[in-house]
Amino acid sequence: MLFAYKIENATLTPLAPDAALSEADWIDLYRPQPEQLAQVEALGYDVPSLADMEEIEISNRFYRTGNVDVLTVSLPGLDAEKARSFGPVACLLSPSCLVTVRFHAPRPFETLAAHAAGSSAGCTTIARLFLSLMEEIVARMADLLEGVGRELDDRAARLFTEEGIWSRALQDMLREVGRSGEMLAKYRLSLLTLERALSTFGLSHDDKDLRPLTKARGHDIQALLVHADFLSGRISHLTDVILGMVTLEQGITGRIVSVVAVIFLPPTLVASVYGMNFGYLPGMDSPHGYLIATGLMTLSALGTLLFFRWKGWL
Repeated sequence: MLFAYKIENATLTPLAPDAALSEADWIDLYRPQPEQLAQVEALGYDVPSLADMEEIEISNRFYRTGNVDVLTVSLPGLDAEKARSFGPVACLLSPSCLVTVRFHAPRPFETLAAHAAGSSAGCTTIARLFLSLMEEIVARMADLLEGVGRELDDRAARLFTEEGIWSRALQDMLREVGRSGEMLAKYRLSLLTLERALSTFGLSHDDKDLRPLTKARGHDIQALLVHADFLSGRISHLTDVILGMVTLEQGITGRIVSVVAVIFLPPTLVASVYGMNFGYLPGMDSPHGYLIATGLMTLSALGTLLFFRWKGWL
């Protein structure tokens, strides 16, 4: 899909259907088809493929061809099936146009047109449009980190206030906390790529009017990285607590099984003695021998049970 916008009166408006693509100030390519790629490449842009964007080398993510800066960042979003996804997004920044290439759907690309006029960078030039896009992405990353924090708050409340959480619930909670940790790691990686992209942008656009805006976005990213580190510490703490509770529950279960086994040890001893095949055993000829043996077994089990209850082991 191809979305084209034009800057008019410091706002972004969709390009008219009959207008030439060369008049667009922002061209957004989402899972582009070959004919759409051909239209953009005809304007002089070398659009990178998904394989090129997934390269981890810095030289393949941040480079300059002619007067076009290519900045590739990793962003969270939704895939074609509306499931959570994480992938690269390329920004081709030239003096006349901003071209973005993506194969998943990060939300900032859908909301920028409505929010660009109210951003701190404004929407009057291509460079300011790019900074507005960065501001929208950073705001979205802040929302995602807050979402992780709320999930951790909920799990911590369940963990520390609910009574009688069984191992099955603890296993599910451990899986949920681990999933939050995995998403947090991806968000942190995204922030690092954004920070690198802003640094590269600042080197290419060392304008005194843009410099404070670029630094402000960099400070925002640094603050989010600190917040991500804080959330990572909370995840480690919750993981340790859950594992400790699982170990404690397993220890309690093992102790109960051990105590129950010991309770039946004295009756087993009595039954073993009276089950010996000797010619003479005390009480064997008594008409009350069965009742005496049964009583001994009952009293020994009851005495052991009361002793364990007195010691607080049950």
